[in-house]
Amino acid sequence: MGKVRTEYIKRVARELLKRFPDKFSEDFESNKKIVASLTRGATPKIRNQIAGYITHMLARMSLSPSSNSEQTTKNE
Repeated sequence: MGKVRTEYIKRVARELLKRFPDKFSEDFESNKKIVASLTRGATPKIRNQIAGYITHMLARMSLSPSSNSEQTTKNE
């Protein structure tokens, strides 16, 4: 099982995604650099956790629409 993310990590990640949706991608390394440039005073561990959560959220978003479209084509 994975580790549980704190509410602080989730809140900051959601806020960054809301403010800068075009800057992030599904690539952790690029997200890590972007988070480092957008946050101040965060330790490398915190920045990595935020970047990881953003990557996780974007990966889930890209899977959601395709899952729904596959189900509708199967039902038809």
